[in-house]
Amino acid sequence: MFHPDEKKATPGDMVEFIREGILLRGKVLPSKCKNSVIVDLSSVMHNWEKVSSYPNTVVAHGKYRVVSSTRHKAG
Repeated sequence: MFHPDEKKATPGDMVEFIREGILLRGKVLPSKCKNSVIVDLSSVMHNWEKVSSYPNTVVAHGKYRVVSSTRHKAG
């Protein structure tokens, strides 16, 4: 079962989410959205045309999970 997380993604992060029962993955693009992120499916999924009419999609915060972050950890 898919479990979204509470982390908010930033541009460059990789996220995954469920759309119409299919697990999708993509890279977060820069945007001014406050309640969602814009995800580029074509950067990761080579068969994105089979699941979406467009290479980019909008995903609300709380509906995705961050699988890879571009944030640098302070150390």
